[in-house]
Amino acid sequence: MSLRQKTLELQKRMHNALEGGGTQAIEKQKATGKKTARERILTLLDPNSFHEYDLFVEHAGKDFDMDKKYLPGDGVITGTGTINGYPVCIYAQDFTVAGGSLGYMHAKKITKIMDQAMKLKVPIIGINDSGGARIQEGVNSLAGYGEIFYRNTQASGVIPQISVILGPCAGGAVYSPALTDFVFVVDKISKMFITGPEVIKTVLGEEISMEELGGARVQSEISGNAHFFALSEDECFEQIKKLVSYIPWNNTKTAESFPSKSPKTKEYKISSIFPTDSKQPYDVRDIIKAVADDSEFLEVQELFAPNIVIGFGRIDGKSVGFVANQPLVLAGVLDVDSSDKAARFIRFCDAFNIPLVTFVDLPGYLPGVDQEHAGVIRHGAKILYAYSEATVPKITVILRKAYGGGYIAMCSHHLKADFVFAWPTAEIAVMGPEGAAKIIFKNEIQNAENPEEMRKLKIKEYQEKFANPYVAAAYGYIDAVIEPGQTRNMLIHALKISVSKTESHLPKKHGIPPF
Repeated sequence: MSLRQKTLELQKRMHNALEGGGTQAIEKQKATGKKTARERILTLLDPNSFHEYDLFVEHAGKDFDMDKKYLPGDGVITGTGTINGYPVCIYAQDFTVAGGSLGYMHAKKITKIMDQAMKLKVPIIGINDSGGARIQEGVNSLAGYGEIFYRNTQASGVIPQISVILGPCAGGAVYSPALTDFVFVVDKISKMFITGPEVIKTVLGEEISMEELGGARVQSEISGNAHFFALSEDECFEQIKKLVSYIPWNNTKTAESFPSKSPKTKEYKISSIFPTDSKQPYDVRDIIKAVADDSEFLEVQELFAPNIVIGFGRIDGKSVGFVANQPLVLAGVLDVDSSDKAARFIRFCDAFNIPLVTFVDLPGYLPGVDQEHAGVIRHGAKILYAYSEATVPKITVILRKAYGGGYIAMCSHHLKADFVFAWPTAEIAVMGPEGAAKIIFKNEIQNAENPEEMRKLKIKEYQEKFANPYVAAAYGYIDAVIEPGQTRNMLIHALKISVSKTESHLPKKHGIPPF
């Protein structure tokens, strides 16, 4: 056979493989508002940057007439490419081929590209759109999932792992995204659950739709399994491109630097954002935007546990991770969900050399029977552990309230913050003036001729003594009391001065966080 004939044969084989599940299956996919697997990859990656591997891999199934079926690429596309010049490894399950079901060779393709990502030290992006394990291949499908989970765990903290849910992701398949760093979902398209509606109806007699059980909004607002919510696939891909610009290729590098840009002070001026009334709420995201380059802030898990705000921004061109109490929601208290949310983000930033900037304004941990029974002690300890363990530069700014355990947990000097600054409005104490006065001066208030007047007098006395940053500053717990308008300058200097920070822990295999 001549070279030309062999080339024609190659082209024919490629054409057959590139057709996926065929015209009818592709039309059915698009009728639901979904792109095909290959379209998704080409939309996300830079033009002409995608290089596909293992196009000719075939399934290994032999039972139930599987040996008579041709499944192009075994239902998954794998390869490498770039996003804004940033190298990545990627795979996308093809729902048009056997519903994107995972068989032995399907899993082998995924684990191979994951191994490649680890070897090349670049991020791995997985686009999930699958009906689940391929039943016809039995235990081989389960083995495939196990091999993927193992690699997710080994890659954790070494290379960034991004999961994109663009269709069903059910049963064992959900645990791979759960092990990755960031999960992206799209409204009305993404579905994640361990057991589907039919199983729940059979076992428990409860009726629920797929959307209500594990749709994008449920995973973003209620469970917290998803980190980014989008209304369309195109919006989702833009979110991924933005995220990738803030994070490094791997744990030995730092994120790419950009030219420094001043914040948009007309829209985000601290003096007009921050209220004079200490009881009045405000949006802490505006404070972040008042100090971040070009006032850009990429919020993570925006819809989940909104009493704490986490996300990425830049200061003087360098990526930083922001953690901030949100006074607009529950006065910014820490609770079960917000502690989990912050702790995981802190550990990601620490693993990938991204400095942490913390803005503090909270009355403490949320009290109540529900929280106690939900394990607020265990969950609340996670944020203490994460901050204490982190060795990246840690800079804290106390804006207003910092009471009780919340003061300690939000990256205080006691958890080895590198710099702690406080605005003149900061109030640092065991508890709020009202509660403290009621306990400390209980007898004086009860025995007074006018208990209400005495109560107000004692609250004012407590405020004057403790509801300010100067007592803490006198003990060296605050490095500097600063004017709010000087916050960005102080952060820039602190980040520059701590860029070569080194810190080591006691020799050990690993710590045991309060999982």
